[in-house]
Amino acid sequence: MFINKTEDGFNNICGKRITEKRIAMGLSQRELADKLQLIGLDIDKNAIQRIECGKRFVTDIEIKYLSRALELSYIELLGE
Repeated sequence: MFINKTEDGFNNICGKRITEKRIAMGLSQRELADKLQLIGLDIDKNAIQRIECGKRFVTDIEIKYLSRALELSYIELLGE
């Protein structure tokens, strides 16, 4: 049976990288959500929190916007 989780039990592989980059940019979760909303992604602070802690799946559309907001390539966002 296939399981849609990482080896450490997370629902995404980009949450940790999002947290690292957000903090390096000096942004709060709310500020990141605001930045994403300004560029066209309807997301709130709670969704950012759930993504970062690995409790929420991330769609390809969200990857596109997160990559743009965090100034990372898709590979940097999804890489290890």
